[in-house]
Amino acid sequence: MKKILKFLFVPLLATLARAVIRRYRPKIVMVTGSVGKTSTKDAVAAVLGTRFFVRASEKSFNSEFGVPFTILGVSNPWNNPFAWLSILKNAFALLFLPNHYPNLLVLEVGADKKGDLARMLRIVTPDAVVITRLPDIPVHVEAYASPEEVREEEFSPALALAAAAPLIVPADDPSVIERALRIPTRVISYGTSEDALVRMSDVAFLEAEGNVVGMTAEVSMGEERATCAVRGSVGRTQMFPVAAAVATAHAFQIPLGEAVAALEGYEPPPGRGRLFAGKNGSIIIDDSYNASPVAVEEALATLKAFPGAKRRIAVLGDMLELGRYSVLEHERIGTLAGASADVIAAVGIRSRAFATASGRTETIRFDSSASAASALAEEVRSGDVVLVKGSQSVRTERIVRALLANSEDAVRLVRQEKKWKNKL
Repeated sequence: MKKILKFLFVPLLATLARAVIRRYRPKIVMVTGSVGKTSTKDAVAAVLGTRFFVRASEKSFNSEFGVPFTILGVSNPWNNPFAWLSILKNAFALLFLPNHYPNLLVLEVGADKKGDLARMLRIVTPDAVVITRLPDIPVHVEAYASPEEVREEEFSPALALAAAAPLIVPADDPSVIERALRIPTRVISYGTSEDALVRMSDVAFLEAEGNVVGMTAEVSMGEERATCAVRGSVGRTQMFPVAAAVATAHAFQIPLGEAVAALEGYEPPPGRGRLFAGKNGSIIIDDSYNASPVAVEEALATLKAFPGAKRRIAVLGDMLELGRYSVLEHERIGTLAGASADVIAAVGIRSRAFATASGRTETIRFDSSASAASALAEEVRSGDVVLVKGSQSVRTERIVRALLANSEDAVRLVRQEKKWKNKL
């Protein structure tokens, strides 16, 4: 069914989306990169919403379906044919009836295979581009000839910018900086590097009444300084979307203070380092949205540094779509996990490499998230800090759900829609 819908509707959706862009001519801020796109997109939308009528991509809808859905202002109809007809009706209403359309779109774009972003760039041309990190071994690398080819694709929206248009880039990523300096754009950098225009420093856990409740950092731009906080999620990576949003605000002449104030209500999306109370007095770090080597590496660093933990438990599912790099990267992450956790719960076939590479660290193996969920619910105890992370198809959010102290928190997890729950 999905293949049929793709064959029938992708060209039509692209045509309708192009027509809507031509009619309303909104400014386009495009967010691309290998990690942290959705969090960055949400933070950027929060800041720009102070000056513009903004629409941002829903959740992580960044594909050849998701980008037109955002432009047309519709939700994913899944396999409902009547909902697809409603999309067409909505598109024609936008084209032929008076509408109050947003004057700025924040579009997240992602690529599963070579050429995906080229097709999206034929639909819409960005006025500004925000790039997140492009790591050495990116996700989806198995669909490309090399990691370099993935980085080239994910950087490609920057090549569509007009001369002197703003390009917001991570100062800590030499690969991105090198590419950015080759093109005639207005480069605005963010990150922890001393060379960053928007510099982040003193990144630390945010505590209240002796409990970790989020992250905090100082953000500076020239002589201006401000303290930023992200509540409800942990990890150094939670602060980079904030810095990227402040850098984007600067590109649109929004002062630092105003940008920081706009971010007070920002919180990362579900499954991105979110904190929950766990069973038996444990603490859960829910990072179950997806997993790539660089993201798991950062999550393990967070677990290792988490203050006051009696035991640190890393529940790690398979990292998928790594192709020929899979064995090497699973072994490398296994070594890091052994140095970061007291207990490793390895979920899936590929994750067995975690056990062999983790040294003397206690390791428990599970074939699936379902079996891990029932066993770990009895394993955790007071003072445990439990990191849960795995690729989307491993469905590690099921483990998080089983570990929650309060079942009502389940609605705040990733992939809780009926369509996802019905998937095996």
